[in-house]
Amino acid sequence: MTDGFHATSMQQVIAEAGLSVGAVYRYFPSKSDLILGIAEQLAEGITGQLRSIADAQERSLVDVMESAIGVVDANTGPDGALPMAVQVWAEAQRDPVLRDLAQRIYGQIVEVYVRIAGRAAARGELPAGADPAAVGPALAALVVGYGLLKLLTGTVELDTYRAGVRAILDSPPTGDFTLDP
Repeated sequence: MTDGFHATSMQQVIAEAGLSVGAVYRYFPSKSDLILGIAEQLAEGITGQLRSIADAQERSLVDVMESAIGVVDANTGPDGALPMAVQVWAEAQRDPVLRDLAQRIYGQIVEVYVRIAGRAAARGELPAGADPAAVGPALAALVVGYGLLKLLTGTVELDTYRAGVRAILDSPPTGDFTLDP
């Protein structure tokens, strides 16, 4: 679906898949079902990789973030998951079923980063009082943001971005971290 979901016909999908019409429609009765299936498959792959990285208890916050950014980087090419994910995000704005799926998937991804933040806080890698529930979504945004910048600008270098994230996260925690209402 290199031309986007709406510009690609089911006939083009069937030809690209090399399957019979019946085989494709058996599993995907409509283009919406196909989009949903693609989104679920992409999400499972990326989320699984991120969970594996997050489950490495002994890794520092910086190491985990650098690895997660590497996963996103590996998925920014034409055959990667991120270009398709961007199309899914756009489609989710008009399709309530896809929106529900996206909310569930990104909710799970944020939960992974909340766990990462919790471990980092327990190891003293975050300022005292930092709330993992607040830090987790910010960490997730740093990772997803890299992918978007790379896709949209083509100028973001992996090592440079990692160095920037390292500079932010390697800063020694100072004082209590509290949010003023």
